[in-house]
Amino acid sequence: MAERLVLFLFKQNKEKIKDFSENLAKLKELRYCERCFNISEENLCEICNNKQREDDAICVVEDPLDIISIERTGIYKGLYHVLGGSMEAGEEKNDLKIPELLERLKKEGIKEIIIATNPTTEGDMTSLYLKRKLQNFKIKITRLGRGLSTGGDIEYADELTLSSALTNREKLN
Repeated sequence: MAERLVLFLFKQNKEKIKDFSENLAKLKELRYCERCFNISEENLCEICNNKQREDDAICVVEDPLDIISIERTGIYKGLYHVLGGSMEAGEEKNDLKIPELLERLKKEGIKEIIIATNPTTEGDMTSLYLKRKLQNFKIKITRLGRGLSTGGDIEYADELTLSSALTNREKLN
């Protein structure tokens, strides 16, 4: 992929390459949203700043790329929370944003958590761990339906498959 990018850039005129390099330098200005940990240009991302979003549901994902895929479906209108990865067999990842999610639940009046981790062993393990952590909260806990193939990544799923998975999500508690 890197080779393709280099070859593509090699074929471009100097002005396009200059624009590309300036935009690439601006990547350092990006940060994580203080609320959901999505990638943002401001303290809060566009989704958290959008007053039109339904603020009583949080879709929990592993990575910001998962948000992009889910947003492309046009179905989900709630908020997000990015964990920053998933749990790995045999070890507990302390850098996942689970404590921050629990804090949000205490403060924000959330009624539903949609666990949208990847349908992999690690994603399933993270989902089960989250279910246990969330069971004391009086909220609905669902997981994406299995329209997604086991072992796949949400990031690579097409809109129709993701739409079906969101529509047919399963209650966990």
